[in-house]
Amino acid sequence: MRVMHILLTNDDGIFAQGLAAIYKRLTHLGKVTVVAPSDVQSGAGHAISLSEIRCRRVNIEGLFEGYSVDGSPADCVKLAQNELVAPGNPVDLVVSGMNYGANVGINIFYSGTVAGAIEAAFYNLPAIAVSAAFDDPMDFEAAADHAFAVIRQLTDLPAGRVANLNIPQLSKGSPKGILITPQSTHGFEEKYRIGTDDDGRRVYQLTGGNHRDPKDGGWTDTTALLAGHITLTCLRQELTDSEGNRLLEKKQFRIKS
Repeated sequence: MRVMHILLTNDDGIFAQGLAAIYKRLTHLGKVTVVAPSDVQSGAGHAISLSEIRCRRVNIEGLFEGYSVDGSPADCVKLAQNELVAPGNPVDLVVSGMNYGANVGINIFYSGTVAGAIEAAFYNLPAIAVSAAFDDPMDFEAAADHAFAVIRQLTDLPAGRVANLNIPQLSKGSPKGILITPQSTHGFEEKYRIGTDDDGRRVYQLTGGNHRDPKDGGWTDTTALLAGHITLTCLRQELTDSEGNRLLEKKQFRIKS
């Protein structure tokens, strides 16, 4: 019987604690190949590199050896599928994470973690994006335990499907349960921290406050996560707005004669 082969990537970089924590659990399911960015790629979204990228084998504190890629999470999945994974040992599941910070609401569009999972779906692979809400203190090991309890029930995820899994703040207690939720169409309260550089020029750094999701419209990934639930949301790589297309069709566009 062939052993399950899992490709693990992330956007916090190959040396991130969250990646190491989830790696240790995933080895209970099968062989794990790590292909992750050489440095932090948070907020990189679905960027890919068109210039040369470098890749090298690294040993992470004796825990595992993996491929360190000077690129984005999407680069990592592309490179793994096209060059690094042997044809005779195909990938069965892609896990992207475990990210330091939740990826819910419209923030999934900025997320390199989610992009890594969606890139896998482009190759018709099942994929799970895994994130843990910012916490103080941050317990990566406990968050990985909760995440793995869900992941092991998703090993039969159909090809090309993407599941977005988020673990709530554990400092507030154990998760209240798992909720299957829609993605919120809202994001964080946004503001900029303003400072001055050494040359006297004004500099801006984006920071975030609470989620702007209204609380009276039923559960979404943001509200459920804030309430202490583990959230699970299926995402798709196709962004077609079918209703919008129908409105356009009624216009009966004509080309210039």
